[in-house]
Amino acid sequence: MSISLLQQLNDELAAVVEKARRSLVQVHNGRMGAGAGTILHSDGLIVTNAHVVQRHSPQVTLWDGRKLPGRLLAFDEQYDLAAVSVDAADLPTIEMGNGRQLRPGQWVIALGHPWGVTGATTAGMVIDVGRPMEGLRFHGELIQVGLHLRPGHSGGPMLDSSGRLVGINTMIAGPDVGLAVPIQTVKLFLKGTLGTRV
Repeated sequence: MSISLLQQLNDELAAVVEKARRSLVQVHNGRMGAGAGTILHSDGLIVTNAHVVQRHSPQVTLWDGRKLPGRLLAFDEQYDLAAVSVDAADLPTIEMGNGRQLRPGQWVIALGHPWGVTGATTAGMVIDVGRPMEGLRFHGELIQVGLHLRPGHSGGPMLDSSGRLVGINTMIAGPDVGLAVPIQTVKLFLKGTLGTRV
């Protein structure tokens, strides 16, 4: 690969991350620090992990620094998902992709706030998409990726190389394996609990 092509790739990935970071929020449950959340609707609908909010109505910090009270709308421990709303409009969102169509070897990008570092990015290759490995208490498919998720990535967006939202970061399966809930599962969760389509 020539230097010019590598520079173009770097610039394109940086642009993807910069755009997506505007849809990344911090979620504070008032007890154990902050996790992440992803804006799905411009009118203030945010999805995060159930283990991040822990059935509390959290405080949400937007990319521009605004701190807003969140209202817990839906909660599902089996899929580790929660929906939160904030009173805001015209919020930036991420184009939807398809997490179930990812193939092993494809690059994905995960955003979050690991150890309090705001808007941090990590990337890696897809290992598999399917039922979780034996021993995990999770009902459904997961995107399994060779990357470094850390506490604070939970609830943040996972993107494909085109910047489309393919999943929601959820847990760590080892030092070099991160797991995300496919966006199709998130859509079913929202439809089943709120009657909302995304």
